[in-house]
Amino acid sequence: MVNKGFPKFGMSQAGAFVAALKNYNLPDFILVLIAKECKSELLERGRIDDRLQSMNDEALELLHKVFVECEEDKAGKYAQYRFYAYVSSMYHKCEVLVNETIPGKKKNHKMPVAVKNNGMYIAVAHNKATGHPVNKKDTTKFYEIVDDIKSGDHGTMLTDAIYASSVGFRGDALVELETLSKSRKDDAENQLNFKTANFENNIYSVTKC
Repeated sequence: MVNKGFPKFGMSQAGAFVAALKNYNLPDFILVLIAKECKSELLERGRIDDRLQSMNDEALELLHKVFVECEEDKAGKYAQYRFYAYVSSMYHKCEVLVNETIPGKKKNHKMPVAVKNNGMYIAVAHNKATGHPVNKKDTTKFYEIVDDIKSGDHGTMLTDAIYASSVGFRGDALVELETLSKSRKDDAENQLNFKTANFENNIYSVTKC
């Protein structure tokens, strides 16, 4: 008779994963996303270690790979999870939405991450997880999208726009974004803070503000 509830890699490893992961300030929506991907159960509320223990082996292993070992995968999905957590850490007590479609003045835009406070968008963020370093064309496109959102009915409270990269930035890309940012009208209504962040040595650090 096989005990279906018995973890396939044994309690000791699952326990070690939980012990390591509970020290990471993992946002609730990350746990929900991972649980969904790994078809795992997840306690809706409670202490972080209890919630982690409610997850299946696959979910714990994935969380450990992403946040403790900082592994990379070809699709760049692990980098995206770290990026979600990074943005969340900057906006405490705000609602972080993944793959959110936001209407701009000209058209709708799908943003990898959007942050809401009191029902209003206050920040948007994009991450380049794989491929070549971010180039001038990438940052120009990002600026134009954010500018369109800011100009629309849903962008009145939008103040921050973060472009993160796990593959670095070309110098001209940073210069172009800074030039575009400085070209904006210098008043409260049009204010937008463009930030770039690089993922190096297992952490995101802001390269330009």
